[in-house]
Amino acid sequence: MRDLQGKVAAVTGAGSGIGRALAAQLAREGCSLALADIDEAGLDKTFAQIADATQAKTFRVDVSDRQRVYRFADEVVDAFGKVDVVINNAGVQLKETLEDVTYEDLNWLMGINLYGVIYGSKAFLPHLKKQPLANLVNVSSVQGFFTNPNSGPYCISKFAVRAFTMTLAQELRGTSVKVSCVYPGGVETNIVRNERFHKVSRTDISKEDEVALFERYIVWTSAERAARIIVKGIKKNKQRILVGPDAYFYDIIARIAPMIWQHLLSRM
Repeated sequence: MRDLQGKVAAVTGAGSGIGRALAAQLAREGCSLALADIDEAGLDKTFAQIADATQAKTFRVDVSDRQRVYRFADEVVDAFGKVDVVINNAGVQLKETLEDVTYEDLNWLMGINLYGVIYGSKAFLPHLKKQPLANLVNVSSVQGFFTNPNSGPYCISKFAVRAFTMTLAQELRGTSVKVSCVYPGGVETNIVRNERFHKVSRTDISKEDEVALFERYIVWTSAERAARIIVKGIKKNKQRILVGPDAYFYDIIARIAPMIWQHLLSRM
């Protein structure tokens, strides 16, 4: 999709981080926007930033609620008459071992990170297929390339999003819907600040310590730059969109030396 002017884009997780930055970038591209999040206060802030630039409407959506996501898809088409771009971006983080993680926490994370993507894809696909050219974009992570101790639930969800999206791209080849999977590296968002934290590998590290380490050593890319990269990838109909220089490094190292990299991550 070379030109986004006049297109309608739906974005989940639009109340902060990459989702908010995507809303601003898509508005600059001339899109009308359907913005979804469970955080209504965050949505209001996003809307305030873009309301003067484009036509936009906000929707309170829990992406883990299948019926609500399907209603959201219908509401978008009712409000705008169509939908051209869907970005399933909403995501959460959890720090716990796979041995000790509760099923409640596991269901919470999978409901948002994995089923939110599945619901969003399946609910919007019939509407997207009515357009001459449309884009379905699912956000995975570089942790869909490798695993980290105590991030198992998050890694599982992002590996699964990767597999789901890659398969969907194969199945929709030759249709009007172009499918992209996004792999952000360390992006400046609140995902670590807002995570459910139980423990990391080093028991002497608190959540506050982890946030500080993440922001100092892991963050390479601003949310605004991430949004520009993603939108550029959408306009080029790229199936794989790597976000940040670290994403390119992780992609390469996970291909050429996967087991060495896994051992290093375990020690780090």
